[in-house]
Amino acid sequence: METTLERQSAHLPKWSSLAFRGVASILFGVVALAWPGITLAALTLLFGAYAFVDGITALAIAVQRGGHPHRWLLVVDGLIGIGAGIVAVFWPGITLLALVLVIGIRFVVTGALQIAAAVQLRRELHTPLLYGLAGLASIVLGACAFVLPGLTAIVLLAMLAAYSLAFGVTLLVLAFRMRRGTHDAPIHAPA
Repeated sequence: METTLERQSAHLPKWSSLAFRGVASILFGVVALAWPGITLAALTLLFGAYAFVDGITALAIAVQRGGHPHRWLLVVDGLIGIGAGIVAVFWPGITLLALVLVIGIRFVVTGALQIAAAVQLRRELHTPLLYGLAGLASIVLGACAFVLPGLTAIVLLAMLAAYSLAFGVTLLVLAFRMRRGTHDAPIHAPA
């Protein structure tokens, strides 16, 4: 007869797979911090490869759909993906700059909307000033992306590296706790 612990552990990942993911995440974080330029270039090229393959896939699906009236949307999607992939591979600096500028635009727009919400909802919010200040911080960060795009890219990479390190350590701790738990678990003989 199967115990509750055995039933629960059947749905959990193995400790070794969590440990592998943790080590891979830590290694990525270390590499990103040690060689930020190479990491940014690699991420840009990886995006380019993804966009190119995704574009080819969209075109293949469009061809398979036959006379479907909306297949032109897939053709446009595929051509844009292929184009983005080519640009990312042959001009990675432009691709990285465009990504940083899109992030900057998002921060500026989000910040403006937060300030507008703080003004509009000032009677409903307990501290509209704080919400408005958060919006101002978003606008400043977005402006930094336009004024200092290289620094913004490095800061974003540092944040990604810090996340990878923290995530990796967390997975390793979980993996070793799971491993210890499997060794400490009593083995029940079938009745």
